[in-house]
Amino acid sequence: MRRFEAKHMNRHLRRLRDASPDKETALTIGVFDGVHRGHRALVERLVERARAGGRRAVVLTFHPHPDKTLHKRPTRYYLTTPEQRADLLLALGVDLVITLSFDEETRRLTARDFVERLVARLDLVDLWVGSDFALGYQREGTVDHLRELGKAAGFGVTRVEPIVDGSGGAAFSSSRIRELLTCGDIRAAKGQLGRAYALSGPVIHGQQRGRTIGVPTANLELWDEQVVPANGVYAGWALLGGARFMAAINIGTRPTFDDAQLSLEAHLLDFDRDIYGERLEVMFEERLRPERKFDGLDDLVGQIKRDIAATRQLLQGK
Repeated sequence: MRRFEAKHMNRHLRRLRDASPDKETALTIGVFDGVHRGHRALVERLVERARAGGRRAVVLTFHPHPDKTLHKRPTRYYLTTPEQRADLLLALGVDLVITLSFDEETRRLTARDFVERLVARLDLVDLWVGSDFALGYQREGTVDHLRELGKAAGFGVTRVEPIVDGSGGAAFSSSRIRELLTCGDIRAAKGQLGRAYALSGPVIHGQQRGRTIGVPTANLELWDEQVVPANGVYAGWALLGGARFMAAINIGTRPTFDDAQLSLEAHLLDFDRDIYGERLEVMFEERLRPERKFDGLDDLVGQIKRDIAATRQLLQGK
């Protein structure tokens, strides 16, 4: 069992019927992919209101993403795994995260039926939603409709306007973050997220070329539905068992060796230990350069050493 699942198994539920209606609930509903700065502002306000009223703060979200189910989307679409997303939400002070399967049954629920289940299972008294939110089959449950349902069922609805980026005036957006990552603009993506973008996975055996040239790397097995930043070399951090190490991270297909499969390799600075099978998280701070093909091994090794030096210079003291 993953560390996350063991730590939060009672606070991250996968079925609404597993929730207990033993305390009045302040609830927000949405996908919250990425848990960006706009999401965080809404959730933090919800938590503050819940605490003031002696209620529990609950976030209800979905997997798979409704966009993936209802519309054609790229294979790599998610900014967070369901576990990462729940972990980030719980870190904001949320008492409970419920990740529902967005299956055919869920898709066809009317707004009234959905609300009745929420009231019965959560003792819902306070619902917080975004300005363009809609719930239920064919998005019939607009904010106005939910307010009418709330009058009969005994809960109020608070509509929250989008939080905008002060530098550009546009609302924080998961779609925008996906665009930034796929073009390698890690710095702007971090500004939208409010933290460094992160990927995690078990360390697996690769071609072991790095070890033969004196630069061993940890190869991550990535979830094939999560967005990977544009091919290139990045300075970032590697988190392993509570410890943090500077890391030069390479994403790409290793064109010098004519490989075709996408890989993520992280060279951990000042580190020398066998970590195969362990779970590693990498956090991206800065893109150093795009991916390129080198004329030979000596040119490649020379550039890798420069990348490592640049990583150390960027991250030293942070």
